[in-house]
Amino acid sequence: MSQYHANITAESLNGKGILITGGANGIGASLVEICCEMGAYVCFGDISTEAGEQLAQKCCSSDKGETPRAVFRQTNVADYASVLALFDTALNTYGRIDHAVAAAGVGETGSWFDPSLNMENIREVPSTRTLDVNLLGCLYFSRIASVYLRQNRPSNADRSIILFSSVAGFKESPGIFVYQASKHGILGLMRSLRLYISSPNNQNIRINAVCPWMTVTYLTRGIKDAWFKAGLPANTPLDVAKVTAGMICDTTLNGKSMYMEGGRAWEIEDNLDRLEPQWLGEEPSKSLAEGQVVLGDGSGWSR
Repeated sequence: MSQYHANITAESLNGKGILITGGANGIGASLVEICCEMGAYVCFGDISTEAGEQLAQKCCSSDKGETPRAVFRQTNVADYASVLALFDTALNTYGRIDHAVAAAGVGETGSWFDPSLNMENIREVPSTRTLDVNLLGCLYFSRIASVYLRQNRPSNADRSIILFSSVAGFKESPGIFVYQASKHGILGLMRSLRLYISSPNNQNIRINAVCPWMTVTYLTRGIKDAWFKAGLPANTPLDVAKVTAGMICDTTLNGKSMYMEGGRAWEIEDNLDRLEPQWLGEEPSKSLAEGQVVLGDGSGWSR
């Protein structure tokens, strides 16, 4: 596993238009501030209106020009029209969107596999909010971003999408069933898109994912005390935001997943591929690789 060292440069961010969901609190808010400090223009959305408006005002406090450094719009990522409106706001305000980061997410809601379930209450339809926000929201986001990032694009200008998964995207997390399924889905979405939309003959857009382990936010308040008592590493929101900003700047990254713990990041996709003959077997790995060549960038499915 290769450790990733983020390199955030003003040259890569200055003057760029960046769109962020989940930008009013936690990791998203830290990313908004970093990007603004490095000279980017940021349009961000969140359901937390008060926190979002306060952050936008803070980021614009030193504005000297007519164009605001940051713009906030209340956004529900599980509502397609709401996500569209956020992208419209960014494009209308800044004229272009260079990078889009889907940082919005929620924890487990409801108890899908509660031991107290019986023949009566099993008839009640469970909440799908976690799935709607985390996975459907990322599908909406990625679909819309794939079009908006191509608008008013200078020739060969770098464009990228970053999705937020989790360690739960690849490692079992007992008790957070729908959350884990949604985070697996986000990695699946990134992997299905990484050859497809990055093709120069297609959208020519990079896509990557972030997979943080324990990060000190409201989502982990229930396990925080036990975690620190055990002496385990934890990320701060700023830690994760710095790595994410570095991924925006790094034009060589496409189709990668960054696992994060204790403020450090490791890329996991390359070793999954490199070690495939060992964990899958030489023969099936060879035939699988041949099949992947036939699939190419995936455009053949629509023929």
